[in-house]
Amino acid sequence: MLILPFVQKQWFNLYLFNINDISFYSILYFLSGTISPILISLYSLNNFTYYKFNKNNNSKSLIRGRVLFVLVALNLIILSYLMTDYFYINIDLIFNLFQDEIKLQQPKYFQVCFLILFFSILLIFKKFRIFFKKLILVNFILISFFIWYMQIYNIKIDDQFHLYRYYLLDDINLINIFILISIEITYLIWSFISYKNNLSDWTIYLPLKKDLYSISKIFIFYFFIIIYFSLF
Repeated sequence: MLILPFVQKQWFNLYLFNINDISFYSILYFLSGTISPILISLYSLNNFTYYKFNKNNNSKSLIRGRVLFVLVALNLIILSYLMTDYFYINIDLIFNLFQDEIKLQQPKYFQVCFLILFFSILLIFKKFRIFFKKLILVNFILISFFIWYMQIYNIKIDDQFHLYRYYLLDDINLINIFILISIEITYLIWSFISYKNNLSDWTIYLPLKKDLYSISKIFIFYFFIIIYFSLF
């Protein structure tokens, strides 16, 4: 993957020579914009979706009661908000790039709260949690493709795009990655909290060192992804 950015640049240079015509290199250049997001999504699906944790039998290391309630509520709200906002970014890009005649309105406070509550309820169930994770990865691929499209046609991010609120970074690919990392981490935490019968027993054991290895894998993997997009 580290070689791919340099290959893409060469394809882009060859593509510019025949920008008005469809050529072999222009097809390669367009396709290369989807290769990396698909590989990232497949890796995330296989390694950061179906978590299994070890039970800590140390009875002194328990989270329960009000502390557990705050932890559950806080994690659900953050994860649901990130998902809601990420889906909206994708919809907003579609309307701004391909539906100029239709202006997408910013969601109202009540609508955002309703969606957060809706996602929070469904995330309690394992099947919906995994289903939403798959949707997030599809959403990531689509947003990556739209960003690729914007870079090809030199479309600038302005205040008409919902993504503009995150534009503290100059590279919108990195913005997309950092949002995905935030979702990955909160999804991992929620997977641990809701693992098996934790919620029904209303008791959570503190994670073991083996469980913390999962979050280190996320950081290591996306560290190299950030390097990749920084090179490109």
